[in-house]
Amino acid sequence: MFSNHKYIAFETIVIREIRRFGRIWLQTLVPPAITIGLYFVIFGNLVGRRIGEMGGFQYMEFIVPGLIMMAVIQNSYSNVVSSFFSHKFQHSVEELLVSPVPNYVILCGFIVGGMARGLAVGIIVTFISLLFADLEIQNLFITISVVLLTSIVFALAGFINALFANSFDDISIIPTFVLTPLIYLGGVFYSVELLPPFWKFVSALNPIFYMVNTFRYGILGSSDVDITWAFFILFVFIVILFTSCILLLRRGTGLRT
Repeated sequence: MFSNHKYIAFETIVIREIRRFGRIWLQTLVPPAITIGLYFVIFGNLVGRRIGEMGGFQYMEFIVPGLIMMAVIQNSYSNVVSSFFSHKFQHSVEELLVSPVPNYVILCGFIVGGMARGLAVGIIVTFISLLFADLEIQNLFITISVVLLTSIVFALAGFINALFANSFDDISIIPTFVLTPLIYLGGVFYSVELLPPFWKFVSALNPIFYMVNTFRYGILGSSDVDITWAFFILFVFIVILFTSCILLLRRGTGLRT
């Protein structure tokens, strides 16, 4: 896929991205872990005792996959949008654009950097969840596949947000008003079977609903969606978003003044 010089460029971007969030780990890795830990304590432990079972599992076990996936989504997205916009703001992105590095290599470097942070936080949250629930992964291949594909989707989405953002305020609009509602309405805390028909239909339009439930299937062996359909949706989103990113980079959208 990459020739020698292209691979060096790709590796350099990835290492820089990992060092970037690793250097400030108290801001990038610890806060999300603490936040998700509070979810475990409040929703899983305290509220969960009153709820009892959800979807045939103890409530704590039921929400663990959703909370792990929520951490992966938020951090894959936020790493790319903040990093690439910072390069725009500092005009260092111009050095990348004038270098003999193809756009797809630049894009892949930022994607992998976003995935690295998302998966790092996801692993931390997984270890924290073991303090509250005993988990046995039912299907390792599905579990790993869906978390990798999901982190790619939201790293790409973060890249598009960064391209169109004109200020630091702009990079928080989509996470606040779009991403967060989709996550909370994506079946993280409840089974879709509890919803009336209208809200079931609305949930079916939410791509995060399929990601969360597929991940839940990999860990618990139970899901509210068809797994094959969920993977199809993931691949479609990756193709659409990746193609969109390449076209936007080629046109210089948000990069040329």
